[in-house]
Amino acid sequence: MTVSAPPPEAAPGTSPEARSQTPEIPLEIAGSARARRQGLLGRAGVAGAILLTPASSVHTVRMRFAIDVAYLDQEWRVLSVRTMRPGRIGLPRPRARHVIEAEAGAMARWGVRRGARIVVRDG
Repeated sequence: MTVSAPPPEAAPGTSPEARSQTPEIPLEIAGSARARRQGLLGRAGVAGAILLTPASSVHTVRMRFAIDVAYLDQEWRVLSVRTMRPGRIGLPRPRARHVIEAEAGAMARWGVRRGARIVVRDG
């Protein structure tokens, strides 16, 4: 599975070709309660991202590395993106239905920010 996250607006000076490209990111899905509880715990890193669904909050207790967290509403729009250091407990986001976790800095590289729409597809 992959996730495409077009930025809501292009940065000034960005070429038309760069604006039209959307990154394809490998995505692991944690759809069971057990998989959501485990998340990225015990890992040294992640290639791509992990989708926790349904979910509205996360924590980084016992994690080995900082992560970026994108909270998504039921229509897959990004409500907020946060970077969390290990040992933190995130507050629940009432409108969030899904959470995407990735290594710190990944969301900015991919253009995932508030207002972006995430598309999940096979392939």
